[in-house]
Amino acid sequence: MDFMSALDVAASGLGAQRSYLNVISMNLANINTTRTVEGGPYVRKTISVETTDVFDPFSKEMWDPNNRELKGVKVTGIVADKRPFKMVHDPGHPDAGEDGYVRFPDINVVEEMANMITATRSYEAGAASIEAAKTMYTKALTIGQG
Repeated sequence: MDFMSALDVAASGLGAQRSYLNVISMNLANINTTRTVEGGPYVRKTISVETTDVFDPFSKEMWDPNNRELKGVKVTGIVADKRPFKMVHDPGHPDAGEDGYVRFPDINVVEEMANMITATRSYEAGAASIEAAKTMYTKALTIGQG
């Protein structure tokens, strides 16, 4: 794998983790949102990702056996979670139903924080791989000068 390919793969991972961190932040910010513009409580979200070629279609002509199977990742969308809402009895709440229950998003703070730590560590690993590739490239230039 060459220098630019390493950067492309790492950058695709960084972009996906950044998107995931944004969605986690939205979930945590809306943990008690019972009324949205769309109507009803906030629905927990997650991202959908898939592998993708790092190179554009034109670059396929330039592939060699070392990078033919090289893949990155891309975010294909933000997906609504299918979990049922939490029902909390609070007859004084403005969004309470006739039975006195309020529908809240089913967002688990511990789960979201664990997801945030995982996404942060993945982002840090991608950044470290970019730094390592940059260091190797610099060393190769130094060797070539000698």
